[in-house]
Amino acid sequence: MIIVAAPSGAGKSSFVERITREDSRLVDIVTFTTRSIRQGETAGLQYNFIDHADFEQKIKEGFFVEWAKVHTNFYGTSYSSLETAWNQGKTAIMDIDIQGVATFKSKFPDAKTVFIHPPSIDELRRRIEKRDGKVPADIEVRMANAEKEILEASKFDYQIVNDVFDKSYGEFKKIVEDLLA
Repeated sequence: MIIVAAPSGAGKSSFVERITREDSRLVDIVTFTTRSIRQGETAGLQYNFIDHADFEQKIKEGFFVEWAKVHTNFYGTSYSSLETAWNQGKTAIMDIDIQGVATFKSKFPDAKTVFIHPPSIDELRRRIEKRDGKVPADIEVRMANAEKEILEASKFDYQIVNDVFDKSYGEFKKIVEDLLA
């Protein structure tokens, strides 16, 4: 299991989406969220989008390996998605929030973790504001959370700064390939 975490907008989803297209040994674990779908996203591909009531019911049913409230929405990873990947003989790779990393590591201590840094807080803000063509209502929450998340980076097995995407992705790919070897 490979877990990728980063502040919102640092590039973790882009890295995971690309590497799973390029390496058939990997399966991107699609998490569940209560946030609204963004322009360019497809339900079931980047996330499984569900409403708050459905999410809360799944929590009660023990559906999630881990779940957390991130910014103003819920995110969670299902047991069944991991089991499906493993039954196919694949390595699970996922991008999740910092809160979920600790839960995963407690349940799966052999999981490897990668933290993606933004080049700077200012650049992170610019990326988030540019992403949907508008400034998200929770931008200040995201920025405050980003600063806290970056303080957790030293707990990760690997760290990468995503300053130039192709260069940074190359570093990420090398780490993943070494882990799969």
